[in-house]
Amino acid sequence: MKSKLLWAAAAATLATLPALAQAQQAEAPAIAANHTLLSVNAEGSSNREPDMANFRAGVTTQGASASAALAENSQRMTAVFAALKRAGIAEKDIQTSNLNVSPVYSQPARRPDGSYDANERTITGYQVNNTVLVRQRKLDNYGAVIDALVSAGANEVNGPDFGLSSPEAAQDEARTAAIKAARERADLYARAAGLRVVRIVSITEAGGYAPQIRAKSDMMRLSAAPAPAPVAAGELDITAQVSVQFELAP
Repeated sequence: MKSKLLWAAAAATLATLPALAQAQQAEAPAIAANHTLLSVNAEGSSNREPDMANFRAGVTTQGASASAALAENSQRMTAVFAALKRAGIAEKDIQTSNLNVSPVYSQPARRPDGSYDANERTITGYQVNNTVLVRQRKLDNYGAVIDALVSAGANEVNGPDFGLSSPEAAQDEARTAAIKAARERADLYARAAGLRVVRIVSITEAGGYAPQIRAKSDMMRLSAAPAPAPVAAGELDITAQVSVQFELAP
């Protein structure tokens, strides 16, 4: 009985080998006999000045009770929302990203030997944090918006993260540059090997829209009174990575 089972398993394995071989053969790029397959990784980039920025702003408050801390936070956040709208930020560009209510604990009790007992900590109050994600579409007004937030009671401002409102054209330039770089590299390898490039067999794009900020020599002083905050908007490098397979022939 055992030998029959082993024979059946071996027969099933042998039966799948042709199908597996066909699948592997189908996955391999088809090139002519005696030709060479060359795989090249290349990167292209396109430069743009940012036309928008994202930043986070919020209010953190504490109170003896959760309701007291939340009431004060809500009052100050209402003023923050109003200040953003007065500064020209549209409602669609304001989004709550975090609302957190957490207890505030006392310091741990210190034992006679100098160590601390964390288990003896007690709740002394509550802390509320409310943060919004803001999209700033007018960079020359960034300083005024920050001043308005601080004046309205915001005690947390983080950012900015610069970007492009419409990155498609810059992405396409980067993709075109990546393909050009791949072809130039393929021609170089082909000449060095005494071959020539016949055609492109496959193209695979890696990654996505991930702009890198490159600082510029000048610095924007964004409008706000009386002392606007200097902010370097820099320049964005939009990159594209491709993997290209070429068929080479003598």
